[in-house]
Amino acid sequence: MLKKLILVAVLAVSEFYFAQEKFSIIPSVGFGWRTAENPDGLSSQEESYLKGLKSGLSVDLSAYYHLRGNLALGVKFSNYSASSTGTLSGSDSMGQVVSATVSTTDNITFFGPAFMISNFTESTKHKLFLGLGLGVISYTTKTGNVKGTGSNVGVDMNIGYQYALTQNIFLGPKLGLTGGTLTKMKYNGQTVDFGDQKEGLSRVSLSAAATFRF
Repeated sequence: MLKKLILVAVLAVSEFYFAQEKFSIIPSVGFGWRTAENPDGLSSQEESYLKGLKSGLSVDLSAYYHLRGNLALGVKFSNYSASSTGTLSGSDSMGQVVSATVSTTDNITFFGPAFMISNFTESTKHKLFLGLGLGVISYTTKTGNVKGTGSNVGVDMNIGYQYALTQNIFLGPKLGLTGGTLTKMKYNGQTVDFGDQKEGLSRVSLSAAATFRF
């Protein structure tokens, strides 16, 4: 009889502890690919140079508080970084062809509130989640001594599958979609309006994501 009472007590404590797991922290790291098309009329050198900025490292971090059912609310941060170095040619005021080696570093960040739908509270080891955030997307680009910055409203969506390694740790792949455009930017403090030629910041990312629940 005593053994049965101990077993019931252990199970009750376990269920209580599981019920208290209200928070999920989800970091991820992988690669991202920008989806905006290059302008028309570029030379092969320019095409190759911009290609280096089209893919790069993608990292993000989400934190959620689980409400009743499958819904959770929280915040989301993500960052995309890429760089490229190349030799570009052009004509000077005298019509002479000149070449120069240039290097550019790009960073695109997103931060804002988000919600997530998941089956994290269910007993299955196969976990699925869908997250959506609406916030601020910012772009920083630096080429030599010229620095450009801009920001606008952006969206960030993620869908993933994870396997439960333990009751509190899940691991698996995640597909991300981030969207946003800029109509103007500041270059060394001077505002440049793009008009109809907007700067596209949208990208697709594929990452390895871990979930820590507590």
